[in-house]
Amino acid sequence: MSQYQRRTKDQLAQRVAQDIFDGAYVNLGIGQPTLVANHIPAGMEVVLHSENGVLGMGPAPSAGDEDFDLINAGKQPVTLLAGGAYFHHADSFAMMRGGHLDICVLGAFQVSATGDLANWSTGEVGSIPAVGGAMDLAIGAKQTWVMMDLLTKKGESKVVNTCTYPLTGLRCVKRIYSDLATLACTPDGLTLIDLVEGLDLAELERLVGLPIKT
Repeated sequence: MSQYQRRTKDQLAQRVAQDIFDGAYVNLGIGQPTLVANHIPAGMEVVLHSENGVLGMGPAPSAGDEDFDLINAGKQPVTLLAGGAYFHHADSFAMMRGGHLDICVLGAFQVSATGDLANWSTGEVGSIPAVGGAMDLAIGAKQTWVMMDLLTKKGESKVVNTCTYPLTGLRCVKRIYSDLATLACTPDGLTLIDLVEGLDLAELERLVGLPIKT
């Protein structure tokens, strides 16, 4: 069996950030995706959007410098870069639905090989559904990327042939950034972009349970 080291959450955020292009308008979803803001390369202009009505967010504030009147959609304090703005959430959703975002980075419970997304409910009895703006983002952004651990705590792949959880969007995910590999979702299934050092394709296919093209 291959010996490999999983990407930490910060390493994964850095991996996502390196693929964002200069001048992009980007929404970072709740949870792990918010870490991407801390890894935007110096000298690049990336305009970060939050669905509660913020445009032009910067890195997370230092401890003691938080302004709790300035938060993202996950209620975390954020910073605002020069030229940034905050506004009504109806205007924010108009940006999301109108195709004005180049990229959104979302978490997920499951992603299918062809890019179907399930990220708002596991369907469990008594669980609290949290769709938020995920459906609007998944369909409205020009590119939807998912950032997540490849496996559940039970060791099951979150990348599946067919999603079994309630769907957020159909064939909307272009890329999956995980702690073990980066994958592209295509109409023909999964294509490998990269994997962590020490992990080979055969082992990755065993973990996912699906064929992966190179």
